[in-house]
Amino acid sequence: MTSSNQPKRFYKKAGIEPIDGGWTVALDGRTIKTPGRAALTLPSERLAKAVAAEWNAQEEHIDLLAMHLTRLANVAIDRTEETRDDMADELARYCETDLICHIAETPDELAESEESHWAPVRDWAGDTLGVNLVSVVGIVASPQPDASLNAARDHALGLDVFRLTGLVYGAGLYGSALLALAVEQEAMSAEDAYEVSRIDEAWQAEHWGEDAEAKAATENKRLEAKALGVWFRALA
Repeated sequence: MTSSNQPKRFYKKAGIEPIDGGWTVALDGRTIKTPGRAALTLPSERLAKAVAAEWNAQEEHIDLLAMHLTRLANVAIDRTEETRDDMADELARYCETDLICHIAETPDELAESEESHWAPVRDWAGDTLGVNLVSVVGIVASPQPDASLNAARDHALGLDVFRLTGLVYGAGLYGSALLALAVEQEAMSAEDAYEVSRIDEAWQAEHWGEDAEAKAATENKRLEAKALGVWFRALA
C-alpha cells in the first residue's frame, strides 16, 4: 500500500488505558475499536504498550500492513473464536507438509545443516506435545500419524484466542507447525525460528546470489517474526 492510498495520521499520541477484561489503546484519548467494531481489549498491559508503540511509530500516513501486532489483535478479537475449529485444522494441515520434515536430497552440506537444526525441534515436539512427525528426504510428503495430527489439533483448541492466533500465524510464516509450536511454547524465539525455517533459502543465496526483491521479502518476514516474538512475550 503506497502513501497515496494510506490513511493520513489523524492523532498526536497513542496511549493505553485499563478496560474491562484487560487493556486497550487510545488515540488522543479515544479508544480504538477493531474492524468488527468490537473494543480492542488486550489481555496484558505489555501487549497494549506494544500495540500503542506501533501506532506511535506511524508517520504522516498509517501503514496498516506493517502494523503486525494490531492486525493480529484484530483477528484474535473479531475472528478467532468463531473459526477456532478451522484454525486448529489448519495447524494440523501444516503438520502434514511441515517444512522441517523435508530434508534436502543434495548437497550433503545443506542436508546436514537442515538436520542439525530441525531434528531437535521434531524431537522436542514429540517429547513435549506428542506431535511425532515423520521426516523424509525430498519434497514428497509422507503420511503423518493421525495421533500426532490430533495432538496438534487438540493443543491448538486448548489455547486462548490470542495464543491461537499467533500460533497459526507463525505456522504460515515459517511453513512449519512445529516451529510455530516451539515459539508458542517458548522453546525457541520467533526470530530464531524464522532463520531456521530459511536454511535452504539462505544456502541458495550464499551460493547463487540473491536479488533485491528477495532480500526485501526476507527483511519483511524478519520484521513479522520480530513482531510475533513481541506478541508471545507480551502474552507470557
